[in-house]
Amino acid sequence: MLLLAAAFIVAVVLLLYMVSPLISPKPLKLPGAHVVVTGGSSGIGKCIAIECYKQGAFITLIARDENKLLQTKKEIEKYSVNDKQVVLCISVDVSKDYEQVENVLKQRLMAVNYLGSVYPSRAVISTMKERRMGRIVFVSSQAGQLGLFGYTAYSPTKFALRGLAEALQMEVKPYNIYVTVAYPPDTDTPGFAEESKTKPLETKLISETSSVCQAEQVARVIVKDAIQGNFNSFVGSDGYMLSILTSGMSPVTSITEGLQQVVCMGIFRIIGLFYLGSFDSIVRRCMMQREKSENTDKTE
Repeated sequence: MLLLAAAFIVAVVLLLYMVSPLISPKPLKLPGAHVVVTGGSSGIGKCIAIECYKQGAFITLIARDENKLLQTKKEIEKYSVNDKQVVLCISVDVSKDYEQVENVLKQRLMAVNYLGSVYPSRAVISTMKERRMGRIVFVSSQAGQLGLFGYTAYSPTKFALRGLAEALQMEVKPYNIYVTVAYPPDTDTPGFAEESKTKPLETKLISETSSVCQAEQVARVIVKDAIQGNFNSFVGSDGYMLSILTSGMSPVTSITEGLQQVVCMGIFRIIGLFYLGSFDSIVRRCMMQREKSENTDKTE
């Protein structure tokens, strides 16, 4: 009897896997496509631009530092796959003025973390709707999936991208436009190196529970998921677990993805509770050590 039940479940899963492409978005072809990357002068943004350029896309880089942009342009151009590819650089602060962003993009085509995603998206959506095709990628963070010690200023801006993405996906899906939200873990970038210098001890100890990824690896995953039209983009087993736990009412790309969320949610919540307990223990222990050190200093 158990064998028959197991066989039935396997058959259902296989059937769902076979029919799931019927409701999935068609993969986007990158050769000849125009990819606009904000914050593209370094880190994950630069690696995404390189990955797309390797696949034949035209690139427009947008960032504040003009010197970094020009250096990045030269680096990206080394990966050209045909003579028609072009890398354009535009120096502008995407978080300051929507009119400026819109005008700049049309020449060729909360603050940085939120408005820096809102304004560029707003500026290109009209063209995408006309073409009935497009992909929009928001780079959030695992700190945009759960709140962590030391990220009280950073996390809310990344959480906001999730709400923006869900609402926007519902609006643009009829136009064959798909939104991807990437939740990279700690990634080896210049920004991460600078951030690590000032992290409190609690944050460093919590971060040690997960490994640091290379920006190139993260960029490959994000580009692949965007091409496929996946709503969630994650890296590694921790990323997979968080994507299930925080799925909520987010869109699914296939029946298989929805089934995985339904089946795994309970067990992952149990595992997540152990993680949270461990994090609380780290914070409490560090607090006690700090208070003990302060009391010792006072007595001396």
